Amino acid sequence: MPLVRIDYRKGIHNDLGNKIGAIVYRSMVDTINVPENDNFQIISEHEANGLLFDPNYLGIHRSNGIIIIQVTLNEGRTIEMKKAFYNMVSERLHKELGLSKEDIFINLVEVKKENWSFGNGVAQYAQ
Repeated sequence: MPLVRIDYRKGIHNDLGNKIGAIVYRSMVDTINVPENDNFQIISEHEANGLLFDPNYLGIHRSNGIIIIQVTLNEGRTIEMKKAFYNMVSERLHKELGLSKEDIFINLVEVKKENWSFGNGVAQYAQ
């Protein structure tokens, strides 16, 4: 039940948006129990002034190649599952696409199941 947003600066990762999205989706299936075919993503490129970040926050040196990944999903994953997801996404993006691990920023937003409607104006997972 995740909704994934992938944001990066225009001109930095040309033609990589769908590849990044595929890696994020595979990693969700492999680590945080996302069902097959539950793949909804928004991939956006931004002008330099539309994607702001601190290049050194927490001693992590980020470049203009930063990729911000935000996943909204149902609450209930363990801390271990979340850590495994962060690590797998970072490792795969680095190994498969050559992206810098320092540039992979991931945020999970947990919501209750009743906060979703997948169509037809129905809350499919509301109890």
